[in-house]
Amino acid sequence: MTPRTNSAAAAGTWRLGDRSVNRIGLGAMRLTDSAAFHQGIPSDRDRAIGVLRTAVELGVNHIDTAAFYFSRLRSANELINSALAPYPEDLLIATKVGPARDASGEWATPARPDQLRGQVEENLRQLGRDHLDLVNLRFMRGTSVAEHFGALAELRDAGLIRHLGLSNIRPEHLAEARAIAPVVCVQNPYGVDARDGDELLRECGAQGIAFVPFFAIAGGGREQGHESDGAERDAVRAVAAAHGVSPARVRLAWTLRQGDHVLAIPGTGDPDHLVDNLAAGTLRLTDEQAALLDTVGRPAR
Repeated sequence: MTPRTNSAAAAGTWRLGDRSVNRIGLGAMRLTDSAAFHQGIPSDRDRAIGVLRTAVELGVNHIDTAAFYFSRLRSANELINSALAPYPEDLLIATKVGPARDASGEWATPARPDQLRGQVEENLRQLGRDHLDLVNLRFMRGTSVAEHFGALAELRDAGLIRHLGLSNIRPEHLAEARAIAPVVCVQNPYGVDARDGDELLRECGAQGIAFVPFFAIAGGGREQGHESDGAERDAVRAVAAAHGVSPARVRLAWTLRQGDHVLAIPGTGDPDHLVDNLAAGTLRLTDEQAALLDTVGRPAR
């Protein structure tokens, strides 16, 4: 049966740990706020819950979240719990640890290795789980991930975590972590106008590891969620006009084109944006269009 244009299954699947997931998932950061991290208007609770339920109905079975995704009135993990528990058997919820925010939302000193268990348990409480499907260590500072990743590997051995991943890393960190425990995914900024991750994307593909870009739509706009200015934006808009679709859909289609191991997790709290993002799975860029986007997005050497 041919997948619907607004179905997450349209982009195909990838094996993430012991689960087969559709290649377009959902990032939860924007469920809580009109901007991010206390910077905008708190989201409408019923609307956010509706987005989550609609996403699952349309085949999304990979949701990315974190305990530090919260705004003045909303917590992403609590919204996920309220909307989806008891969770579908095929749903993989990935979370992140490492960064820390205090109760008022201010950023605090990143967690030490001995504090990661507390962060894992916080995610377990908020999500209402007795184990986490996937935990990504978000690299914050320093030169090595070994001590922090080793602490997570111990929690994996204890049964609190099924699979481990890495976020915001450099290529040497992947090899360092893999010497400690299996790595099933790498989350790094990547998109048409955020191409510093090319080396990691290729390395993950060679090793059969999922590469999960964040800011694939926002690119240089990052947490603010808007497109950056420049030739990249103009090229994206030209391709979008040729297909009669949104620039966001073009950005996601280009991202998915970079390899079967690439999984998109566009974040949104808007039901229309959700449907538009999922439709990227059926958008086929021509070779000429892809080459144009490749060229304008590649950093000058």
